Amino acid sequence: MHFVTSSRDGWPPAMTKAKARSDVESLLDSREVVVACGPGGVGKTTSAAALAASIAQRRRAKVLVLTVDPARRLADALGIAGLGNTASKIPADAFAAAGAPAKGELWAAMIDTKQSWDALVRRHAPDRSTADQILANPIYQNISGRFAQSHEYIAMERLYEIHSEGGYDLVIVDTPPTRDALDFLDAPQRMADFFASGLLRWLIAPSRSKFVGIASKPFYQVADRILGTQFLGDIAELFLLFQTMYDGFVTRAQSVSALLRDARTTFVIVTTLEPVPALEASRFADALAERHLDLGLVVANKVLPKSFVDPETAHVAELIEQRAGELGRALTGEAGGVGGAGEAGDADQVARVLHEVGRSFVNFERVARRETELLATMTRRGAAAATVPHLSGDVTDVAGLLEIGRYLLDGPH
Repeated sequence: MHFVTSSRDGWPPAMTKAKARSDVESLLDSREVVVACGPGGVGKTTSAAALAASIAQRRRAKVLVLTVDPARRLADALGIAGLGNTASKIPADAFAAAGAPAKGELWAAMIDTKQSWDALVRRHAPDRSTADQILANPIYQNISGRFAQSHEYIAMERLYEIHSEGGYDLVIVDTPPTRDALDFLDAPQRMADFFASGLLRWLIAPSRSKFVGIASKPFYQVADRILGTQFLGDIAELFLLFQTMYDGFVTRAQSVSALLRDARTTFVIVTTLEPVPALEASRFADALAERHLDLGLVVANKVLPKSFVDPETAHVAELIEQRAGELGRALTGEAGGVGGAGEAGDADQVARVLHEVGRSFVNFERVARRETELLATMTRRGAAAATVPHLSGDVTDVAGLLEIGRYLLDGPH
């Protein structure tokens, strides 16, 4: 389902509101899949949920926010419990209670790796008997939710499945922290490489023939004593059965990779502009460029107010710092000031306070300029930028999400 061409509610191509859409809102209107990435602890989950909630509130669109974050913070951000593999609809009452009735629908889900792997096996196995054998295999039962990149691959598979079913106008995916997100991006190809690898063929070779080569026989004799014949048999059987799903897995992995590069898909990097997270986010932007993936938006959380980089305000702060003594005397009534009579000690104290205020503002101004430069660097390839100030408290309901959404879609307010 491609809701950029929808005529529901007159949007787009015809717009019913006089107010022009922001770059961010236009970006989301033109996409079907949004992948939110970024360092840990920077508000990525909340930002993804805020974007989803805001679009559902403003447009007649069915929006899903899907998390693959093992920390399971999405349920808290939406104020719901029991989030799982099956999508849950956020009640319309939650929007009404926030004073912002929704035109569309907001749904949320979190990947259940084991359940999704089981469904994947049933889909790609050549027949029901083979699927049953894989699902009953002790090694499969133990590793299906644990082995390396299982979580990342199944998340991509689930995303592709949801998008292919066409049940949602927009799917926003909340990924693990950046380093894991790189695994998330590469998981489909790595899974395809695994099924085509010589290692897999080597592991299943003993099960395909009664003859074990002289070179490999010592290994299996030692492995038998350490691991047990049953273990070796189970793992060989599992990989042999997996081979029967080769075509389905590889074809699907290629389709998933194609979806990530599709014009209907964009990536959002969420970060703070502190040095370490900003550097990590910048490197991730480079990784997206290397993979020819579209970076549509950079979200900077906990930024300083724009007033800190206003030249006139900064000039006033510098004057306060430089002329603190003179201002102190004027404010306490000395030298014909307006503050009334005062002690010399009062003038010195006021001067110290004014000097600290001015110096603090100048220091913040330097940090704010550095933040602006970092954000400009990350958006140098044409991505839109959105900033959210430091907000007190955690966001645990739809009202909080919509407040952040206004910053993301409309800019500072």
